[in-house]
Amino acid sequence: MKTLTSTETARRAMIDSQLRTSGVNEPFVLARMAAVAREDFVPAASRETAYIDRAIPLGNGRRLAAPLFYGMLLAEAQPQLDDTALVVDSGSGYLAELLRPLVGSVEIITPEEALVKSRKTAAYSLLLVDGAAEELPDSLTKRLADGGRVLTGLVVKGVTRLAVGRKTAGGIALLPLAELGIPRLSEFDRAVGWSF
Repeated sequence: MKTLTSTETARRAMIDSQLRTSGVNEPFVLARMAAVAREDFVPAASRETAYIDRAIPLGNGRRLAAPLFYGMLLAEAQPQLDDTALVVDSGSGYLAELLRPLVGSVEIITPEEALVKSRKTAAYSLLLVDGAAEELPDSLTKRLADGGRVLTGLVVKGVTRLAVGRKTAGGIALLPLAELGIPRLSEFDRAVGWSF
C-alpha cells in the first residue's frame, strides 16, 4: 500500500473539505484538481500552505486564489476539447495547467498584455481570467468569438464574485454567481472619474 506524502494528503483534504462541501463535485474538476500539484505554483516558502482555503502571495503584488475559486470556475466553464481557450494569468500558471488537457488549445497572456490591442480578434471560444476585475477591457473581449464564454472574478462595490458571461452581438454581459475572495487585478480597475 502506497503511503501518501504530506502534500498529497493536503491535496486530498482540499478536494474533500473545500471543493466537495461547497458543491464542486464534477468528476473532471476533481480529477484535475487532484492531478495538478498546487505547491509547484507557489513560492518555495509557501509550499507547505499551498492547499489552505485562502489566497497565497506570489510576489509582485500577485496572489494565487483559493482552491474553491478554481474549482467553481472550471465547473462553470464546462471546457470542451473543441474549445480554443485564452487565460489571463495572475502570475502562477496554475489555471492554465488545470485547463490544458480539457480544451483543444490554451494561450496564456498577462493582465498587462490583455490591455494591449491584439491583431487576433474573435479567435477564442473560452476566456478565463485568473482574478477579479472591475471591468474587462475591450482589447481583451474583442479576442473572444461571438458566442464565446467568459469566466472571471468581478469586483462590485469592493466585493468579489465569480461571474460568467457570453459574448453576443459584440458585447459581454456578466452574471455574478457566487461571492468569493478573489484576488483583484488592478489593471482591470475602472478609470476613476468625477461624479456630482
